[in-house]
Amino acid sequence: MTETKQLDLQDFPVACLYVVSTPIGNLFDLTYRAIHILSNVDGIACEDKRHTASLLKAFNIQRPLLALHEHNEMEASQTIASHLAAGQRWAYVCDAGTPGISDPGARLVSTLIKGGYRVIPIPGVSAVTTLASVGGAANLQTDGRFQFLGFLPNKTKDRDLSLQKINAFSLNTIVYESPVRIQKTLEDLYAALEDKNRMVVIGRELTKKFETITYLKVHEIPSWLLGKPELRGEFSILIEGRPLTESAEPNSAGDVPINPQLLASLLNPYLGSKDISEIFAKAGIMTKKNAYQLAINNKTLPS
Repeated sequence: MTETKQLDLQDFPVACLYVVSTPIGNLFDLTYRAIHILSNVDGIACEDKRHTASLLKAFNIQRPLLALHEHNEMEASQTIASHLAAGQRWAYVCDAGTPGISDPGARLVSTLIKGGYRVIPIPGVSAVTTLASVGGAANLQTDGRFQFLGFLPNKTKDRDLSLQKINAFSLNTIVYESPVRIQKTLEDLYAALEDKNRMVVIGRELTKKFETITYLKVHEIPSWLLGKPELRGEFSILIEGRPLTESAEPNSAGDVPINPQLLASLLNPYLGSKDISEIFAKAGIMTKKNAYQLAINNKTLPS
């Protein structure tokens, strides 16, 4: 069947939003389906009109553009809803990758779903899955399973808590990082990860001309940084999960059994006893009453 015939058979209903993934660096990663959708919708909402106009020009696509970003997402969402109410088809793209993943788009999708409109994903590139696909040995003990944390928090307390979670988590973790913070983030990971033999995979400028993918053990991070006086580009980092020890029996989710005493002590500097008890109860770790008493006892222990 010819390419044209295949495109003619594509489902293309009216009064819908199409959430379209776009390249993260290499223009050839834009799919045939994405090109078809972007060429035929009534309009395209985008994070940055200049950036999207450049992408569309590369594929000879001319469509009306509407700016939709974190500062106007609610207002622009209502505008798009009015277009869908008139029977139009609209697409949404972010600057790079898949909308809604560390990018705007979630409020738009939520607004339209609540309004009764259909939202159709047009899948494609994401830096998360791109890096995960080349995790190599880091994927062996986890069967490729991972958690994605986006960008680590800026605030010290929130950042430290995220690093503690990464240290304790038995599945892989993927985070994004900017060139401004990459060195500090790697230094923080080195300090936080107790097992210095865990693997760290650093993807820089993924899919672009100067792409590099570096495989390190945690203990190699300081020496690697010494040879990199200036780190440029956009980064994605995969951190291998904490290895399961022989003495630790995995639970049904594949994680190390929870130590309530240790968990309470980790949470105490950041949360009150009532909050900790509610978390323990919702997670099924223990009753709210027992968790509250455990949290109180931990706060009274000498440091």
